[in-house]
Amino acid sequence: MVYSSSLLTCFLLLAVVNGKPIVPALFIFGDSIGDAGNNNQLLTLVKSNFPPYGRDFKNHIPTGRFCNGKLATDFIAEKLGFTSPQPAYFNLEAKGNNLLNGANFASAASGFYDLVPMLYNTIPLYKQMEYYEECQSILVEIVGQSKASSIISNAIYLIIDGSSDFINYYTNILVHNGHTFEQFSDIVLQSYSKYIQHIYALGARRIGVTNLAPTGCLPIVITLFGSHRNECVDWLNKDAIYYNKRLNYTSEKLQKLLPDLNLVVFDIYQPLYNLITKPSENGTKSNYPSVPILLFLMNLGFVIVYLFLICGMHSTAITGFLETRRGCCGTGLIELSILCNEKSIGTCVNASEYVFWDTVHPTEAANQILADQMIAAGISQLTS
Repeated sequence: MVYSSSLLTCFLLLAVVNGKPIVPALFIFGDSIGDAGNNNQLLTLVKSNFPPYGRDFKNHIPTGRFCNGKLATDFIAEKLGFTSPQPAYFNLEAKGNNLLNGANFASAASGFYDLVPMLYNTIPLYKQMEYYEECQSILVEIVGQSKASSIISNAIYLIIDGSSDFINYYTNILVHNGHTFEQFSDIVLQSYSKYIQHIYALGARRIGVTNLAPTGCLPIVITLFGSHRNECVDWLNKDAIYYNKRLNYTSEKLQKLLPDLNLVVFDIYQPLYNLITKPSENGTKSNYPSVPILLFLMNLGFVIVYLFLICGMHSTAITGFLETRRGCCGTGLIELSILCNEKSIGTCVNASEYVFWDTVHPTEAANQILADQMIAAGISQLTS
């Protein structure tokens, strides 16, 4: 059954009227799409803790997110009822009560294929999971074994990975290494299967993974492989579709293999492709009031009226995106990480008109829509 994102928002809001998130914790793994600052202290070129990154985030601070503002995972956390995003684990000085609502272990330039983060000196997925095991031990110390086990088994685990693997497959001879695309896909999926089984063994039961985005539509990819045409590279998108079918098949096998596993594959390919190819039909829209405002209204006795009003907001004004080929930062053709900086000439004024912030990563406006799509497509399955 398919629900509209506004209807699912109502379900989630109803679930948090008692002031608590609908799941005890959210743990995030993966690459730069989910990285909230774990690369900040690393000796690597792949980081974003400097302007203009973060210019539209709270207090205009560059936190290490590869975006002008919030990530899709930030919006998902809000929808689940968390009042603040899960902290970047590697960037935390104190790892006590900060971890009770989960943590973010994602690292830009990480991937299922361990060679990729080794090349950039970032945090490979196996290391992210080692940090997660450390986090489990801290939880046990804080709340005891029984409560920690409940948090671990009922939490949601998001793994947002794969993009770095395949971008490097196309651009880095050390990663390509003579493999056909089909062979490399099998290597990545074998690693994916291994990691799902590993985190399952650590107690995870509600796991969401993202499929591969339309790689051929990323601005940097069009610049490199577009043959001077400002349009998506079809053969790269066909590769992504092939991989995504194999990912679905592999995930179905894992679901059957591992008892009580709730594994959901979130489709970000089609929503992002739609934003890029039908920009006038998609764009920024008015936000629902936040959970803290809901709780304030509830205390005043207005919660039923409030829910009635927002659940009736099916006709919301949408401002379409104006730019899909270029990123907002600089020329929007090559800028990424350290190439997107305060001296980048041509950075746009209003990022909400752009699908991409730099040449790989979506803007906050696009992330909000992608998060809504993920909620509509499968978050309810993980919270049931």
